Amino acid sequence: MAVTKGLIIAEPWIGHILSGEKTWEMRSQGTSYRGWFGLIAKGSGAVQGIARLVDVGEALTPDEMLETEALHRIPGAMIRSGEVTKWTVPWKLADVFLLPEPVPYRHNPGAVIWVELDREAQEALADAILEMDLPALLEEATTPRSAPAREMTRSRPPRLAQRTGVSFLDRAALSEEPAGAGGQISGVDRVIGRTVLSDGNLRNAHFYLRELVAAFPADAVGGSNAASSAPGTVTIDWGGAMPAITDIDGTKRIFRSRGWIRTFFERTGARAGDTVVIEQTGARSYRVRLERGDI
Repeated sequence: MAVTKGLIIAEPWIGHILSGEKTWEMRSQGTSYRGWFGLIAKGSGAVQGIARLVDVGEALTPDEMLETEALHRIPGAMIRSGEVTKWTVPWKLADVFLLPEPVPYRHNPGAVIWVELDREAQEALADAILEMDLPALLEEATTPRSAPAREMTRSRPPRLAQRTGVSFLDRAALSEEPAGAGGQISGVDRVIGRTVLSDGNLRNAHFYLRELVAAFPADAVGGSNAASSAPGTVTIDWGGAMPAITDIDGTKRIFRSRGWIRTFFERTGARAGDTVVIEQTGARSYRVRLERGDI
């Protein structure tokens, strides 16, 4: 069988899915589609994994959202604040697998949820599935069953990462691409800059890269909106289960993907006056950490 569709998922949610921590992808409405699809990190231009959509539930109430937090991974604070009132329909996933390497695809203009994968991407996915020795699983999953479909277990993504020998976090570090405009050297950890947080940064889940943009690969710096996003991306280790994959808004001079930043602020208890330290760990990979400001 061919995997012909891909679902675009923003950070940090796709990271939670690929790590096996999230089995429900919350959406604003249902879908009639069932079956295998590619997992696409928003803005990455590549399929990062595959999964099966086995069921779609009814819209949940806030109380039901709170009770099922372990399945969808949306923090209770976000639910109580009303921030995710629109995203209450669970798309239930099974058999999530991380690919040995991301598979690039040609993005159709206007596609914001589902993407019809081009033939080259479909063939590359088929090759990856053969390499991972998954055909038997795919055949089993497409056979009609009388029992309810089972949801994925936490063990699958780590098992696959062990078999391939390359984890999601390692991909950027193993890249052989040349250094960026700032002259970075792959494999060398070094601080490229610091940025002090303001109340506005905390409210809007971003931090400024004003003097640091030149330290990133030139092809990872895009325009002011998603339509003018950069062709390249960088990988950010922020301390979560999976890294963020994003380009840089060259007008605002911030990372375009910001969902992970909100979680980073929440986990670290970030406050105005604290400093985000940005380190380079590879040709296209970086790490962020928090330093406390004066008390």
